[in-house]
Amino acid sequence: MCRAGVPYATPVSFFHCPCRRNAGYRMDQTNPVTPLSHQHVTFPDGLQLDCGFHLAPVDVAYRTYGTLSPARDNAILVCHALTGDQYVADPHPLTGKPGWWGRMVGPGLPIDTDRFFVICVNVLGGCMGTTGPRSLRVREDGTEEPWGTDFPAITIRDMVRAQHLLVEHMGITRLLAVVGGSMGGMQVLEWCATYPEQVFAAMPIATSPFHSAQNIAFNEVSRQAIFADPQWHGGRYWECNEIPARGLAVARMMAHITYLSEAALTRKFGRRVRTTPGRGATGGPGSLFGEMFEVESYLRHQGSTFVRRFDANSYLTITRAMDYFDLGAEHDGDMSRPFRGTPTRFCIISFSSDWLFPTSQARLLARALNQVAANVSFVEIDSDKGHDAFLLDEPDFDRTIRGFLCGAAEHAGIG
Repeated sequence: MCRAGVPYATPVSFFHCPCRRNAGYRMDQTNPVTPLSHQHVTFPDGLQLDCGFHLAPVDVAYRTYGTLSPARDNAILVCHALTGDQYVADPHPLTGKPGWWGRMVGPGLPIDTDRFFVICVNVLGGCMGTTGPRSLRVREDGTEEPWGTDFPAITIRDMVRAQHLLVEHMGITRLLAVVGGSMGGMQVLEWCATYPEQVFAAMPIATSPFHSAQNIAFNEVSRQAIFADPQWHGGRYWECNEIPARGLAVARMMAHITYLSEAALTRKFGRRVRTTPGRGATGGPGSLFGEMFEVESYLRHQGSTFVRRFDANSYLTITRAMDYFDLGAEHDGDMSRPFRGTPTRFCIISFSSDWLFPTSQARLLARALNQVAANVSFVEIDSDKGHDAFLLDEPDFDRTIRGFLCGAAEHAGIG
């Protein structure tokens, strides 16, 4: 079996549903799988995937910020996490919310678009324009339908290969830096292992060289929540103009708990209760669920907003790719071997309260790089915000990113 494992394919986007029970979702009465228009490049020859399947054609959707220098030497690739996308610094086209890292990427910010050309790519298997389970394929009879659960299993390395196609298409032979947190950090490490000569500097943030058994377990619970939804329909829910909204929302709620720390949850919500006078969760007075803790309300909000922008099949596909990520798997468990002779400069960052990708795993990575005499620095940021700290206001984190990238530009001879 290849390291991609069993193909748990499914699309990452949401399908527009006119059903009353899914009221509140954006509707498209003519075609429930009509995609939005995204900046993208189509590669007719596609990709040879780790699972052995040749996927073609392949669309790669992306966003860019700043200006590429005449020498094409100031490009920084930002890799997004599991539920992110290419809209790193501008409003999301579905939700209208600000970019997921708008506090980090922009003019004068730590990833300074007055100086650097920033690229962010929707990962392979995603639902925001890059080829994934919701993408249309041509059947033998000439008709088109979404890939759905027939989409081949993908790996983090497959995601990186798709990004590499785009970078080459742009005429960029070496990236000044590759930066990313969580699953984005896995992509950073894979870039350095697969294309070492094309990455001058790398910042893997709040990540690990492998997905732990605990994290695999969390992902499996989330997947089972989706499978248990009566609107799952074996993954072909678009045929019924439905989406497994409840299951996907529960999956998001489950995952979101792992992104926070106990201290963060206590500070934000404590045991505060929100009461709806005269009625409970089931509509009757005096119900057992007549009162809702603030943290419950928060999680439900996270779940409901998530299903409006993400697709269940993509969620399954991408979480499975994360589960099979293990840099040492093809090297007898030796995590240092993929980096032997690497010319890349590394800055590894972890957060003290991150229990999803704890500092102990970041230290394993740092030791592996030290074993091959790589140029590596390691920083643990003191924070009580948990795994999501890399997305939040952390001045020490901001200073670390700004300092490392400025130093990399200086050593690379970029003005």
